[in-house]
Formats: sequence, C-alpha cells, structure tokens
Amino acid sequence: MSSEQASPPGATAYHRQVAEQKRSALVAAATRLFLAQGYSGASLARIAVDAGVSRATLFKQFPTKAALFDAMVTESWAPGADDGPLPAAGDLRAGLRALGTRYAELLGRPEMVDLYRIVIAEAPRFPELSRTHFDTGKMPFYVAVRDYLAAERAAGTARIDDLDIATTHFLGMIANVVLWPGLLLPGWDPGPEMVATSVAEAVETIGARYGTPWPA
Repeated sequence: MSSEQASPPGATAYHRQVAEQKRSALVAAATRLFLAQGYSGASLARIAVDAGVSRATLFKQFPTKAALFDAMVTESWAPGADDGPLPAAGDLRAGLRALGTRYAELLGRPEMVDLYRIVIAEAPRFPELSRTHFDTGKMPFYVAVRDYLAAERAAGTARIDDLDIATTHFLGMIANVVLWPGLLLPGWDPGPEMVATSVAEAVETIGARYGTPWPA
C-alpha cells in the first residue's frame, strides 16, 4: 500500500510525508522481526511498538499481516529488475554481464538468505507467502532477463529457441554460487572474486551456447 493509499484524499503534503515515514518505520520493524522470528513468530503488536506507532496506525497502513509481509518482500527485492533500463541489444555478453552483476548484487544482500529461509519454512502453512515472494521478487528479474534475451534474438545476435530455459540457466548459474549454499551453510560468503567469476562464467556459457555467429 502506498502512502497515497494510506492518506485521505485531502491530506496535506505534510500529512502524506508523516504517513510515508510511519509506513517506512513499520516495514523496517517488520523486516527485522520477520527475519529474526519468522512469519508466524513475528507479533504485529511488537512490530507496532518497535516502529513507534499505534496498532491503529499499523492496521490503517497494512490491514493484514500478509500485506505487511508483502511490503517487506517488495522492499527486500528493491532495487531489482527495475533498477535501471535493460541493456541495449547488440552485444549479448555485455548485456548479460550487466544483468548478471545486478542479479548477483541483489542475491548477495545480507537479508536475502534469511528471507528465503522464512518463505521455505512457512510455505506449507502459508503458500501465499511463496507466491508473494516469487511474484514480487524473482519474477520481475526473470522477466527482465527473458525480455533482454528476446531483444537479442530479434536483433539477430542470439539464436534462442526456448527463452525460458536460457533465462533459467543463466540466473541459476549465478544463484548456485551466490545464494543457495548459504541456505545450508551458516556464514557462507563467496566473496567478491568468486561472485564476479560466477557471473563471468555464466555470461560465457550462455554466450557460447546462444551467441551468433556459432562456432563451426
């Protein structure tokens, strides 16, 4: 819910600013508690206290716990796929390098592993959390990469029959280094050199497979 939605139509700029500040405080407090205690363990009353707002204000901004979780996921994935325009088609490797670096930086944010752990742990009881996480998190970035590959195909600089497979492979090669080991190995930190290498190898793999002209 945006600050405009939370504020009455005739609200002044000052009141809109206050509403936005309270919303930001609520999302920040919710993020800390969700990541520390899980979805079911985080108390809305405690979130309101930590944010320094009343419970009435909390429910005015976020009518349900799911809505607050949705806002947390959205904030956790920002900046993401919309952080700048897509690379221009014409140089497949350069474009993939830019998108891959952006994706690695996103997955490498400190809260990402905890966010995935919450979603996985709570998915059996709250499947809507998984859908929120996917729809507002990974999917926009997936679509951005898919659209970029489609543009390269249209420009004749890539031969890709299945855009979804190519996109999945590219993002998966990066996530398998940057994110997934951390779900099982506490303190996993691949370091900037390994992250850069994972992006470079993913770019070269996709470039060699789909770039044109193909080697003889």
